[in-house]
Amino acid sequence: MAGLEKQREQYAHAVEVLSDPDRTRLVLVARLQKSTLQEVARTHEELAAIGLKNQYLVINGVLPKVEAEYDALAAAIWQREQEALANLPAGLSGLPTDTLLLQPVNMVGVSALKGLLDTRSEALPLPVTNIQYTPENLSLSGLVEDIARSEHGLIMLMGKGGVGKTTMAAAIAVRLTDMGFDVHLTTSDPAAHLSTTLNGSLKNLQVSRINPRDETERYRQHVLETKGRDLDEARKRLLEEDLRSPCTEEIAVFQAFSRVIREAGKRFVIMDTAPTGHTLLLLDATGAYHREIGKKMGSKGHFTTPMMQLQDPDRTKVLLVTLPETTPVLEAANLQADLERAGIHPWGWIINNSLSIADTRSPLLCQRAHQELPQIEAVKNQHADRIALVPVLASEPAGIEKLRELMS
Repeated sequence: MAGLEKQREQYAHAVEVLSDPDRTRLVLVARLQKSTLQEVARTHEELAAIGLKNQYLVINGVLPKVEAEYDALAAAIWQREQEALANLPAGLSGLPTDTLLLQPVNMVGVSALKGLLDTRSEALPLPVTNIQYTPENLSLSGLVEDIARSEHGLIMLMGKGGVGKTTMAAAIAVRLTDMGFDVHLTTSDPAAHLSTTLNGSLKNLQVSRINPRDETERYRQHVLETKGRDLDEARKRLLEEDLRSPCTEEIAVFQAFSRVIREAGKRFVIMDTAPTGHTLLLLDATGAYHREIGKKMGSKGHFTTPMMQLQDPDRTKVLLVTLPETTPVLEAANLQADLERAGIHPWGWIINNSLSIADTRSPLLCQRAHQELPQIEAVKNQHADRIALVPVLASEPAGIEKLRELMS
């Protein structure tokens, strides 16, 4: 108990430092996308609730108005971003805000980073020709057709936050449902927005969420009703204190995860995972459980753990979702290396929001498209067994019909 009291004091001191405007400035960064802004608004509220109220907002990667004059895609992107800016979530609208314009190059290197703070928005020179990548057999629909051949199984979408895992998971689920399969679409992402992305329902599509808070409370009640049933009050208080540790949430989420993936033997389970760090914690728990079962069983009997299912390519297909930019591709490659060390080999990659397969005459967007090509080639030649390339759309892919458009 003395140790716990010391931790409380350390926590209180940390909050005091982080909430002191003379010592700390907390900067929230977002793109002008509804789902991203909603997630940042949630983060703002959670931090403010524990006293961290000295917050600033930076909106990054905004398309300059001058680019909207060149074609319908650029005009639609600009209009969509301006509508998002005019309708910021209530919690964000009152924050001091800076806006950074979309740059023609990836933010890698000192020179590029210096240009990030350039607020000028003059028109760039017109490209001699627009850049358009012409992939062969790299469609998302082709990837889903390959998945469908197994007729059931676990499909896990992994990657860093903000790359479109939820949208890709929903699009795959809709396509498999349209093909006549029974599908369970679920998420372990605390910031999940599956209902917003789908904005509708289909007959053979079940949608659920592994909510860490709900699962933790369910697990806590189960432990108190079983292990705590015959304890005296003093020992029960110690058990309750123990159940407040972060490990409790990890165990609870793992148990919920295990329940869901057992369904994959009879139907498709599409899992939209949390951003990379959360997913790796879940895999750590899965690996620890596997090792513990292995020790207990030894060579005495046959057993199958969730980790064994994840490692079996006939039962699980892991899809890494990324963007055609330097940092997201590097982070996805690092995630792939982490997975392979755990005996899990990603089945394929989805490169989302590509300008290189979109039709645009905007000088800025054409330069961005040109910057994508080395990253796409790196994924094809160095990292992925199979890939799908998904274009930037004029409107956000929310709703079943828009999700179907991603397959065209």
